[in-house]
Amino acid sequence: MNHPQISGILEEEEEDCLQFLEKLEVEEFEDIKSGYRILFHFEENPFFENTVLTKEFKLGSNGESPSSTSTPIKWKPDHDLTKVLPKKVANNRRKRGLENRTFFDWFTDNNDPINDDIAELIKDDLWPNPLQYYLVPDIEVEPEDDEDGEGGEEFGEEGDEEEVDEVEDEEEKAS
Repeated sequence: MNHPQISGILEEEEEDCLQFLEKLEVEEFEDIKSGYRILFHFEENPFFENTVLTKEFKLGSNGESPSSTSTPIKWKPDHDLTKVLPKKVANNRRKRGLENRTFFDWFTDNNDPINDDIAELIKDDLWPNPLQYYLVPDIEVEPEDDEDGEGGEEFGEEGDEEEVDEVEDEEEKAS
């Protein structure tokens, strides 16, 4: 959800569903040039019965054209996010084809694997660099109000004074 391009296709309901995602794996085929699969491991959730959803990409070699397949999702009643969510209107100038798709639309669509930007982002950016996106919220945490109700100080201003006070207190106790 913190990846700038992937978050752009996530609807709020899909974010709720992806909270149940436990693990993401990318497995390259033995011959790396022939393709790869992306496995999404989910804990039990109110949206679907599957515990693992897999999308596989065959890159096409020996004259074959590229193809993709995905696990059929066993949606629970009234939770099929491909039907519940309104379809995004396609813009005339589609920026890399991402605007008019939602995450589960992408997952279930196997019509045009040639330009699958989302799969490429997951395989080449998100998978090898997960902490870059996983830790984003922790890095941007705002300081909380301190005990006397004063807030709004920049990072480091008050913290440095407190550290100095604590060191001086410890030195006094030690002497």
